[in-house]
Amino acid sequence: MVASTLTDGLIEGGKSLVSKLDGGNTVVNAAFWFLFPDQNFWKLMISFEDMDKEGPRASYSKIQKALSKMTEQHGLSLDDIALLKSDAPLLKLMKVALRTGPGLSGIRFTNNVINGQLIPDAYVYRLQ
Repeated sequence: MVASTLTDGLIEGGKSLVSKLDGGNTVVNAAFWFLFPDQNFWKLMISFEDMDKEGPRASYSKIQKALSKMTEQHGLSLDDIALLKSDAPLLKLMKVALRTGPGLSGIRFTNNVINGQLIPDAYVYRLQ
């Protein structure tokens, strides 16, 4: 199910997923929830270090394995997640405004404009 509301449960689920991926030797460069207002849904956007060379199938497989190992998913499913290539315009745009360290952050980024582009709402775990 694609989330139309970003709940505390989904925020916790996203945090747990990134932690599981980190623990499974997957280097997560970026992870953030992003609101797509035209379609009225949130997606957990994730970018891996090796994703560009491994391809989307292997990357989604890693995510599915991490999800299956989570004791509580908080309503998070594979449908809620989208992959971003390292050169994706949205990822580049977000990195103009925010950078985090390698740990997990919890930054709400609402109603901001970056280089003339509106960012209606986002919740950032990591942007490096």
